[in-house]
Amino acid sequence: MVDLVNLRTFVAAANAGSFSKAAGRLNVSPAMVGRRILALEADYGVKLIERTTRSQRLTETGQVFLSKALRILEEVEELDDIAHPRAEDLVGHMRISGSTTLGVKLLTPALARFTNAHPGVSIEMTLLDRNVDLVAEGFDLAVRIGSLKPSSLIARRLGTYDFACCGSPDYLARAGVPRHPDELTGHRCVISLNLSPRDHWSFWDRDGGQLSAAVKGNFGVDNGEAMRAAALEGVGLAYAPRILVQEDLREGRLVEVLGDWKRLSLPIHAVYPSRQFVPRRLAGLVEWLARELRES
Repeated sequence: MVDLVNLRTFVAAANAGSFSKAAGRLNVSPAMVGRRILALEADYGVKLIERTTRSQRLTETGQVFLSKALRILEEVEELDDIAHPRAEDLVGHMRISGSTTLGVKLLTPALARFTNAHPGVSIEMTLLDRNVDLVAEGFDLAVRIGSLKPSSLIARRLGTYDFACCGSPDYLARAGVPRHPDELTGHRCVISLNLSPRDHWSFWDRDGGQLSAAVKGNFGVDNGEAMRAAALEGVGLAYAPRILVQEDLREGRLVEVLGDWKRLSLPIHAVYPSRQFVPRRLAGLVEWLARELRES
C-alpha cells in the first residue's frame, strides 16, 4: 500500500527542486526528506531522483511517477471532501502567497477569520513582493495585484487596490500643497521601488484623461510600511496604497492631496493552478476572500 506521507514528500521535493527547500515546506529536516524518498524508492524498487552535491533531477521513471503521484494525492483530497460534505467541515492545509502590504492589512485579518470559522483548516501564508511560481514553489493560492499575464492559472477577481497621494502636515507646511500633478516636479517624493515605472505617478482627470507626473526624491523603498514611515517623518509625498495610509489620513497624521484627480486603481485576483479537482477548502477560501475584500 502506498505511503501517502512519503508520496507527498516526493512531490514536494520534485516541485521544490531540492531536499532542503522541500524540508522547509514540510517542516521536517532535509535528512527526513531523504529517508522518506529512499523508503518510497525501496517500496517500488525504482530510482526516482538522481542527486549530486549541487543539484537533483527526476529520473525518467521519476517523471512518470510524479504525474501519477499528483493524481493519487488529488483523489485522496477528493475523498476528504466526500467524507466531509458540509461547508463547516472544511479540512486540510493550504499554502498562500500575497504581497506584504495587502497581506498585513487585508489578507491576515480575513484568513484569521476563515480559520476561526473552519478550525479543521490550517493556513501557511508567505508575504513576498514578487509573484511566486505556484507549482514549482508549492503554493495552493496566490493573491496578486495588477493585471494578469496570460497563463494556465485559474483567476478570480476579488477586489480593487486603490492608491492615495499624501504627505505629512509638516512637509506640506514647508513645501506647499500641490494643486495639479504637474506641480509634483517641484516636490520631494518617497519613491516606491515596487511601482513600474517608479519615477512617474499616474493621475486621471474628470474626463478620463491620463497624466503621468514625473517625480523625484532622495528616498526610495521597496516596502509599504517603510514608505509610510518615511511619509510620516516628512521625507516627502507618497503615492501609497490607500489601505496602508487610511488610518493616518483619518487621524490627520497624513493629508491627502490632489483629491480631485483619480489615482491608480489595480485589480486584486486570487490565482491557483488549473486542475481537474479543486478541493472544497480552496474553493471555500476563494469565496470567503471575495466577500471579505469586497466588503473591506
